Amino acid sequence: MPSLARKLLICAAVDGLVVQPLATKGQGQGQRTPSPVKIKYGDATVSSLPRDYSPDTSKPNSSFEAFGVVGLFTVSRLSYLITITGRQQVAQIRGFPVYVVTDVALTPCTSRNEAESAVANTATKLRRASAERIIDDSDSESEIDAPLNSGGDDAEDPGALSDRETPGDGLAARPGNQRRSSIAEDVIKRRGSYGRFAQRWFSRTGWVLDQKRNPGINTIEANQAGDSAGNTKKGDTDKELSDKVVKEKVDPPPAPSAGETMMPKLLRFAHIWLGTSRSFFFSYDLDITRSLAGQSAIAATVTLPLHQTADPTFFWNQNLLKPFHGTGDASLLLPLMQGFVGQRTFVVDRHPPQIDSQEDSLEMNNLTPPVESEMHFPPLERASIDLRASEKKFVITIMSRRSTRRAGLRYLRRGIDESGFTANYVETEQILSASTWEPASKIFSFVQVRGSIPLFFTQSPYSLKPIPVLQHSPDANFRAFKKHFEHMGKAYGSIQLVNLVEKHGVEAIIGNEYEKAVKKLNEQKAEGSQPVAFEWFDFHSACRGMKFENVSLLLDTLGRKIEETGSTVERDGQLVRKQNGVLRTNCMDCLDRTNVCQSSFGKFMLNLQLKEEGFDMTAQIDQENSWFNTLWADNGDAISKQYASTAAMKGDYTRTRKRDYRGMVNDLGLSLTRFYNGMVNDYFSQAAIDFFLGNVSSMVFDEFEATMMSKDPGVSMSKMREQAIETSQKIAIEDDKEDFIGGWTLLSPHTSDTVKSVPIEEVVLLLTDTALYLCRFDWKLDKVSSFERVDLAHVVSIKVGTYITSTISPAEADESKNIGIVVTYEPGKFDIKRTNTRSLSSTSGEPDQASGKKGVVEGPTVAPAAVSGILNQGILNAITGKSQAQPPRKIALKALQSRTAVSDAKDVKRMAENEYINVIATEIERLVFRNQPLPEDSEPRKSIIEKGDIISLAEAKKSTGILEQWGHSIKKLVWA
Repeated sequence: MPSLARKLLICAAVDGLVVQPLATKGQGQGQRTPSPVKIKYGDATVSSLPRDYSPDTSKPNSSFEAFGVVGLFTVSRLSYLITITGRQQVAQIRGFPVYVVTDVALTPCTSRNEAESAVANTATKLRRASAERIIDDSDSESEIDAPLNSGGDDAEDPGALSDRETPGDGLAARPGNQRRSSIAEDVIKRRGSYGRFAQRWFSRTGWVLDQKRNPGINTIEANQAGDSAGNTKKGDTDKELSDKVVKEKVDPPPAPSAGETMMPKLLRFAHIWLGTSRSFFFSYDLDITRSLAGQSAIAATVTLPLHQTADPTFFWNQNLLKPFHGTGDASLLLPLMQGFVGQRTFVVDRHPPQIDSQEDSLEMNNLTPPVESEMHFPPLERASIDLRASEKKFVITIMSRRSTRRAGLRYLRRGIDESGFTANYVETEQILSASTWEPASKIFSFVQVRGSIPLFFTQSPYSLKPIPVLQHSPDANFRAFKKHFEHMGKAYGSIQLVNLVEKHGVEAIIGNEYEKAVKKLNEQKAEGSQPVAFEWFDFHSACRGMKFENVSLLLDTLGRKIEETGSTVERDGQLVRKQNGVLRTNCMDCLDRTNVCQSSFGKFMLNLQLKEEGFDMTAQIDQENSWFNTLWADNGDAISKQYASTAAMKGDYTRTRKRDYRGMVNDLGLSLTRFYNGMVNDYFSQAAIDFFLGNVSSMVFDEFEATMMSKDPGVSMSKMREQAIETSQKIAIEDDKEDFIGGWTLLSPHTSDTVKSVPIEEVVLLLTDTALYLCRFDWKLDKVSSFERVDLAHVVSIKVGTYITSTISPAEADESKNIGIVVTYEPGKFDIKRTNTRSLSSTSGEPDQASGKKGVVEGPTVAPAAVSGILNQGILNAITGKSQAQPPRKIALKALQSRTAVSDAKDVKRMAENEYINVIATEIERLVFRNQPLPEDSEPRKSIIEKGDIISLAEAKKSTGILEQWGHSIKKLVWA
């Protein structure tokens, strides 16, 4: 048996499944380079391919070969190993290749039969694809393994990431070879998901069949293949399985969790997202998660493995690789980066020929025009091209790294989180080097970043042009805003902000707040420190009428700043110069307008760098530089697909520097596709992304099943609840003589004095020595919207028990977790309700004894202290001298779930629901007895706490209407 240091047990449930590194040519000399690996299961083998791999068709069908391990994930009782089965080389840096992942295999690790079947089935597909490649050598320009599901499994899924286009393959895309589809085809069939959704919706068998298609495992297809080979009927197979279960005396499995029921959808998403989306990149030899300057900063740690030097901000499979940590072999850990990598070669001339001699010059030098130039790998082994003495061949590489912090999709991840990280944050590096990468030549690196406006805000996906809504208090916004620029200052130095949103209209709401926050930040900076520069360029106004060339006006303003920022330069492995700042560009989505401007900044810097090398780009024959524009357009499409599920808008201008009506029509189609994806597809995709990144546990699928949405893990609800309790205490408890006992957050019906009401919302409960306060809190604005005060002397009973408000999902119908409390009281003189209104109104002319004001008298305000008084009937009776008995009223409260997807991911433990409610009930009872003294000769007081169902499961089922059930079922069918 091999040494334990060379083996790793993937899952205890599968005896014999191991991961074993292999020694291959060109590797194993240093500790940085991940080596290929072998994954065994009995006689089934999964091995990683060396770079000089040639397929061996003599091996049995029980093994397949892969290019590396992505990681392992577990949902409930199900575990899956993800391996790379397809890759394509997209660039070569310093002689080392950079690959894009083109396909992955998902191998189940829970049962022996499933693992063996999945390995055999994957091997069959790979060998079939390999045989087809050998027959057809016309597509062998780069090393690529055919997809597992070459029939187009990604098209089966209605998810947003189902496009087969290749944004990451900048080198493979050549003008003239790309088929231009019609707008209708682009929107409805290729780029839009609703075409496939409609096809599946109206198909009588589509939904059933699609549920059986699990990309990467395909155990059903494997069984079918085995049936056809051995002429085994399905009934016989079922009988064999049932006999095996009886012989082994296997207990029936427990009911599947929500995560297990959604596993087919999750596997399809994982296969598309990690594999066929072509959005993940890796290198065996280079740390592509860091820029040139970042790599030089950690040069002293060159002996460390890649996963230890990789920047966690851009290390996307870090969480998936955790099961492999501590195995004693770092070669298993291969970092993946999401974003874009593209490369082009071009030739420049110090003394370019005249325009009229262009054809002769090209013929004499055996050169193709630069627009058609492309890179073949590896360039170091390519025969040299006969260049004129005044000419030089360069390589330009664009590498965009998407951040794992606040990662996600368009409308579900906006703005900033509490840690100062923003949505759609992308670091884009433009590298210029000689084609041979010789050490004596200079390597230039220019870094830009993009990211959402660093404020708390949201936008509704149910509008084509949604209004941004600011969230939380100004103080909370500025704290996060300040953290964001502290992070950026440490990483890049000086910062130049480029704000492209509209100065008028709906976007101005967030733009004005952004500008105010920058001014406040600069005012608080220490004397002598460099302020954050802010440039507001209204892109839509400046480029109105499709005049996108007016972006040059922005360059006129920022040109000097870009020159001062400069770029990083390396020669002979040493930094000659380091970029001393960064441009941070944003629009609302940080996609379309941002990419147009960033490409202009990149072109401006390229001209400066070539000028430093003695070349004048404006004098070259190919002044349009279509190779540069195409590269940046590919970059924009890639980032846009990863964030908004479609290619970038305004891409026609980025590619051709021209804008016409066809581009406008195409952008309209892309807008409609984004609109649909934002309403339907993105919710599950966002939950899956958070799960794979480790931001949430697999419980996120239980939460998703109940609401078809998931919570934002970037916002700490525990901190928000603590702040809500503190704010409510300051506002609601006006009498300083009251001693504050405690505060809790619970759920309560939106309508007062009822047990069941839709919606049910999170509230704050405060308890003092004399009163109970129910505060309804505006969680988006961090303010108290209203509160009720109940004198403890008026409490007559407390009921604790099962409190089920919905039976739509198993989690909501769990009697052990849905516990509540109902406090019944008789309204009295000092029981009041106060509401924070936004309009001047009055319901009574009598003065409010508690506040000295009249009726409802507060006008529009955002100050927490501005809470108006609404006098209830009890206090009006006291004022007018009337006396009228009031019926008892109720305050219904329900415990929050003690375990959530976010808390589990962060190992945050909370008190169980029943314990939580019992503590509150006991404390209220103790203080009620204190406020209701009995005569000395009376009998001992009986407990006012009653145990019983508030709303039982049977009652909840009866009250759940058919329309409600149908509505949720249809929504689940569409969303999940």
